[in-house]
Amino acid sequence: MSKEAKIPRCHLLDLPWEDVLIPHILNYLPLQHLVSLQRVSKQFHSLIQVYLANCRTFDMIGLCIPKEAFCSMLKDCKALQSLSLQNCSDWVTDKELLPVIGENQHLQKVDMSGCVWLTRHSLVAVSLSCMHLQHLGLAHCEWVDSLSLRSLVDHCRGLLSIDLTACRQLKDDAICYLAKKCSKLKSLSLAVNANITDESVEEVAKNCRSLEQLDLTGCLRVRNQSIRTLAEYCPQLQSLKVNHCHNVTESSLDPLRKRNVVIDVEPPLQRALVLLQDVLGFAPIINLQI
Repeated sequence: MSKEAKIPRCHLLDLPWEDVLIPHILNYLPLQHLVSLQRVSKQFHSLIQVYLANCRTFDMIGLCIPKEAFCSMLKDCKALQSLSLQNCSDWVTDKELLPVIGENQHLQKVDMSGCVWLTRHSLVAVSLSCMHLQHLGLAHCEWVDSLSLRSLVDHCRGLLSIDLTACRQLKDDAICYLAKKCSKLKSLSLAVNANITDESVEEVAKNCRSLEQLDLTGCLRVRNQSIRTLAEYCPQLQSLKVNHCHNVTESSLDPLRKRNVVIDVEPPLQRALVLLQDVLGFAPIINLQI
């Protein structure tokens, strides 16, 4: 008998699932591959179910899987800490999401940005179930209203970041309430919301002293007064976006520039040089040292 005949055959699925296959193989496979893998056989399907039962992160960014596959996989997830729904934003509804939220109460990060078919019921469900929530993405979710946001901040006071870009139903009262309840905020976006005024920015500045990033892009009613308050009360601020905030001028931004805060609007002299470059084809060399 040959030596090869004496060697027993070992199949992939013969390896210990939870000690070898899941931590050392499945954890490194893209979600798209796991969807395909579970269709190979009943054993592989069972393996993927075991993996999903202990999966910590479910990220749809860059993926495109059928709705049925999405629902089938998520129903097996019981230990999620991070959930991103961006790539299924055009079809996911409360019907698909609510059961997932109910089964994963240790979620720390949820991104529902662009999910136009959800309703305030999903945000209320997150607030009631996910007491450990730290990061929340709600960009372009126009269904977010004052009542659902209040429910969120009443129950999730450990929030560190929240993206409310283009949540156009929200006004100053909701943002002020958020600032008072979630004082640990480090990152906040209120971009593209014409209802936001100095009142919101000042309340955020005075209550969220650890703020590092603030996006006010397109907040047309924000003025210099609140930017000065921001400079006074937020010593840890690292980034400020005020593009298209036409009432915010260099007089309020200059103190922040001197602290090396990254601001997305160039100083007037820099803008003038760029204009000259466009018009004349060159810009004069200017010694900026005093």
